[in-house]
Amino acid sequence: MKMQFKVLGTLGLCFALNFASVAQNSPVKNIGDVTGAEINGQQVNFTTQNAHAEVTVYTPSVVRVRIDKKELAPDFSYAVVARPQQVKAAITQNDNEVSIITDSLKLVISKKPFAVTFYTPDGKIISQDESGLTTSWVNENVTTYKKMQDGERFVGLGEKTGGLDRRGSGYTHWNSDVFGYRVDQDPLYSTIPFYIGIHHGLNYGIFLDNTWQSDFNFGASNNRFSSFGARGGEMNYYFIYHKNLADIISSYTALTGRMNLPPLWSLGYQQNRYSYYPDTEVYRIAQTLREKKIPADGITLDIHYMDKYKVFTWDKNRFPDPVKMNNRLKEMGFKTTVIVDPGVKTEAGYGVYERGLKDDIFIKYADNTNYTGEVWPGWCHFPDFTSAKGRDWWQGEIKQYAADGVSGIWNDMNEIATWGQKMPDNVIFNWEGRKAAHPEARNAYGMQMARASYEGFRKALNKRPFILSRSGYAGLQRYAALWTGDNRAEDDHMLQGVRLISSLGLSGVPFTGMDIGGFTGNASVALYTKWVQIGAFSPYFRNHTGVNTKSAEPWAFGEEALEIARNYINLRYKLLPYLYSTFYEATQDGLPVVRSLAINYTHDAKVYQYQNQYLFGNAFLVAPFAGTDAYGTIYLPKGKWYYLYSDAVSNGNSETIVKLVNTSIPVFVKESAIIPMQSLIQNTTEKPTDTLNVHIYKGDVNNSFVYYEDDGETYDYEKGSFYKRNISYNSAKKTVTFGKADGSLASKFKYVRLYMHGFGNAEIKAGGQKVQSKTEFISFINPVSKFDPQGVANVAEGSNTQTITLPNKSSEFIINY
Repeated sequence: MKMQFKVLGTLGLCFALNFASVAQNSPVKNIGDVTGAEINGQQVNFTTQNAHAEVTVYTPSVVRVRIDKKELAPDFSYAVVARPQQVKAAITQNDNEVSIITDSLKLVISKKPFAVTFYTPDGKIISQDESGLTTSWVNENVTTYKKMQDGERFVGLGEKTGGLDRRGSGYTHWNSDVFGYRVDQDPLYSTIPFYIGIHHGLNYGIFLDNTWQSDFNFGASNNRFSSFGARGGEMNYYFIYHKNLADIISSYTALTGRMNLPPLWSLGYQQNRYSYYPDTEVYRIAQTLREKKIPADGITLDIHYMDKYKVFTWDKNRFPDPVKMNNRLKEMGFKTTVIVDPGVKTEAGYGVYERGLKDDIFIKYADNTNYTGEVWPGWCHFPDFTSAKGRDWWQGEIKQYAADGVSGIWNDMNEIATWGQKMPDNVIFNWEGRKAAHPEARNAYGMQMARASYEGFRKALNKRPFILSRSGYAGLQRYAALWTGDNRAEDDHMLQGVRLISSLGLSGVPFTGMDIGGFTGNASVALYTKWVQIGAFSPYFRNHTGVNTKSAEPWAFGEEALEIARNYINLRYKLLPYLYSTFYEATQDGLPVVRSLAINYTHDAKVYQYQNQYLFGNAFLVAPFAGTDAYGTIYLPKGKWYYLYSDAVSNGNSETIVKLVNTSIPVFVKESAIIPMQSLIQNTTEKPTDTLNVHIYKGDVNNSFVYYEDDGETYDYEKGSFYKRNISYNSAKKTVTFGKADGSLASKFKYVRLYMHGFGNAEIKAGGQKVQSKTEFISFINPVSKFDPQGVANVAEGSNTQTITLPNKSSEFIINY
């Protein structure tokens, strides 16, 4: 018996040795067991059998994990601008694990093998490495595998097609030029490798900061794990946990930066086409907008304004005097935006090209010769925006546009797009002096072009520029707005565009839009009117169509379509105080303007079925439908909702079938909403009347709104030149309170008119006295419709009216109802 056990033991030992040998020869190299762990303040440094790792507490709610097969390189990121905070973190270890505890979460790193599990403070699993897989490499591809929790949902990941809930799908990040892309196509133009996982009443965020081509798998072709990884570089991810999904977005944007306030004019209606030329055609478009009383602030010039598509030039036949044209447009209340591509034509005597050669700022092959690729102008070199020298050169060139009277820069083709779509891997970028080849640098190129354009044009204009980009990487929101590229004039593209904008909002990008009416093809009247209605409730409101399509200006679809478009553009301009304040909020907490219902109603399963619905700011719920739909089903989440056009009240947690009409889009207002509006203007250089209209909707929950103003064009707000005050509604105390005004700027409004929705014939008191003096104003709206879909937001004044002059101190109004 002893001999038998010895033989079996030897066989078992041989089998174990053979298994180890197979594991060592496996094409998959796992991270292995921890061989050493050193605690250094808020950071733990690990060595494992096959790798080096570093775990850093960034904030009580954010933990960074870095892993590489070799010693970790010096830290560098184009995306992350935050540094670790000083945090109270209890870090201990024993033979089996390392434990990290903050006020917000607990992290346990097992040692055999290295594997990470995140817990809530009370011990619930938020996220954990998948046992047996954890982190591994196939050649230079590195991937981390997470256990897929029962019922787990995944949202975000930036500009990705498909459904709101990404479970069951896989995605690739590789910035691509995708003209007329399909509604299920992947990848598209930009890379934001940040997503949010949702399960069992919990939610967390993961941001993979790696610019190489990256891949995300949320249970595609497997039922075991979700995973994220890259084709090169290190595993470098940030884990974010908060109870509320909105706070995850705030923490992510604290890491990667938040948008600067845009110029006010860029929130107005923009009229674009590929292309408006010559200058007489531009004048015709501008004049027609004014004659037909269609409010508008911007006209965009596509590539035909250039001399043979050469960047930083004008075609002197089509645009003989751009300064004169742009000045004349400004007199009419229009700002000009011009398209700018990165490709510089290789043409002797072309000043931009010659200066680029002289300053040696182009990306290069490995043999140090300039890379040449073909795009609109022909064969081109491309500035290296990953070098300070390249960005400085670009900023020097872009000054000319400011001198020409241009107000906005539209960065296009910056994926990098070249004919053939196959830029060689051996093209070298400076990468801030470290050097990086094309596979590592590509996804960051568009963001760095936007950075150079923003920084250069800000200096040249000495005021806020408008920068629009087609491509980008995480953190792009610091420099530019993003639009969803060359879409199609089709219903499914319109609705897909809504989801793209919602997903970008979940991923930290507030200023987004799509080509209203579709870029390729010809929209039907029904499709166009629906798209304009959606556009009025989009952050960037841009009408655009391509070459060889029918005209797509609002008057091109008949008188009824013109009237509908004008009604909704009018509404957009009346809502500018609300919209501008919402953009201000985005600069403070990173929350988007278009908000997927998953942000506010994360654990309501119904919102994932009604994935096209969204909040516009915090007050409006918008329900888009195809232009061909006669009926639609709308889901209203918990709470009470007012139909925008009639004030009819509906209870939430309900689904309703509605008849759809071409004259309006279903829009609801959340109970207790606070919505500041102004009188109609034709452009943002025109002053509204001196009265701010503040709409208060009766509700059973408390609410507040930060009302914000500044001059809309300079950076003086950074020096305190703004006007800000908190407006709050307390349902229990029955009060509306205007907090003390903050900032050194006087409001452009002298008076406030309160519109009280749903309050009946309530009595208003201020300072204990009934509001009835000649200097105070209240209007009651109930229950008659004041938002007529035929003349949207033409709010009539009630008969019980006075005028309110708000002092800079806090003012409280008591509502007896």
